[in-house]
Amino acid sequence: MSKPPVFIFVGHSGAGKTTFVERLVHELDRRQVRVATIKHAHHKVELDHSGKDSWRYTQAGAKLSLLLTTDALQLVAQAVDQREPAELAERFLGEADIVLAEGFSHAQGEKIEILRRAHQAHPRCAISDGLIALVSDVDEVYPQLPHFSLDAVGEVADFLLARSGLTEPSCQIG
Repeated sequence: MSKPPVFIFVGHSGAGKTTFVERLVHELDRRQVRVATIKHAHHKVELDHSGKDSWRYTQAGAKLSLLLTTDALQLVAQAVDQREPAELAERFLGEADIVLAEGFSHAQGEKIEILRRAHQAHPRCAISDGLIALVSDVDEVYPQLPHFSLDAVGEVADFLLARSGLTEPSCQIG
């Protein structure tokens, strides 16, 4: 079983990371790509109720959504039947084609930064932190990296799929 590629979306608080990832999940789901999400929260939160990030991801079409806080871990998945442990492990660890993580700015991995001039014109991450692209209206920051406009969800989906080598969608989950 191969590990799905992981892309980390970073940016300053309030930059629009969750909204962009939510739209990206919807776009990838529309293309029949199986998406899992991981959200890093730096504070204690009430897990999974209407309007919260992980709830929004699953409403957008994520088949699996993982939320990590300082003292808890939450996995939300669609249609969990009573299954044997081996089946559960296979389902929750091996079915995603791609993983979109949010908020792990200090983690190792490939990062895409959401950067808005009106919110905060300087980036949170550097190229040396694993930054591979920007979704931004700040063209002068890291001109050597690919830049996508703040509404270019389809183009970012194309970029991630090409970078992952995912050219054909898998079968839908369950």
